[in-house]
Amino acid sequence: MINRSAALARSFMLVALLAGPSLAADDEALKKDLTAVIALQGLPCGQVDAVTVNADNDYTCRCKDGNRYRVYIDTAGRLIVAKQN
Repeated sequence: MINRSAALARSFMLVALLAGPSLAADDEALKKDLTAVIALQGLPCGQVDAVTVNADNDYTCRCKDGNRYRVYIDTAGRLIVAKQN
């Protein structure tokens, strides 16, 4: 029983260690996608360097040039990019 518990704990630790790099890769892909969305709206950004997930399909982005935007999908299903102060 103790050996099974130890093996289970090790397998959870291994999964957590392997999942870390993939989450970082997803974060970089999300930053690129949000940079493209902001640029397609004709708003200045350059490159998104930080993202906060507010909810599902709702993000607050900080750009390298200092601009901040909220990117979300409204109740009608439209993509909205709103400049934040």
